[in-house]
Amino acid sequence: MADEVEREDGAERPARPAGAASRREQRRGARPAGRSDAEAGKKPAKATPAGKPAKSDSDSADAKGRPTPSRDKDRKETRAGLFSRLGRFLREVVAELKKVIWPTRKQLVTYTAVVLVFVAFMIAVISGLDLALGKGVFWLFG
Repeated sequence: MADEVEREDGAERPARPAGAASRREQRRGARPAGRSDAEAGKKPAKATPAGKPAKSDSDSADAKGRPTPSRDKDRKETRAGLFSRLGRFLREVVAELKKVIWPTRKQLVTYTAVVLVFVAFMIAVISGLDLALGKGVFWLFG
């Protein structure tokens, strides 16, 4: 088949769809896993967002008039003490510093030299412009 790709083990698999539209089309055509062949011929259930059960029309009519229940209604707000917050902060700082990729000594010397050369160059450029503009203003206004 033209739209199949051969794997290293010699088996063929379908090529990955190129665009979003072709991926949607492929998902529509694919049968969900776990359904038997007998169920495959039945009319599919109403599509719902992942993880949410399908609601009947009577359930949705009842739910429209009610406010959304609060998730934190039963949870009691307790704030941690000063020392526990400070300890947590320090643990998080140490954890983040462990993730840092520190430069080697050679890289550090190279980066420092590059910064010093760049700063010296910028000082020379700004000093030159200051001197030139100062002479120009003095010549113009006397």
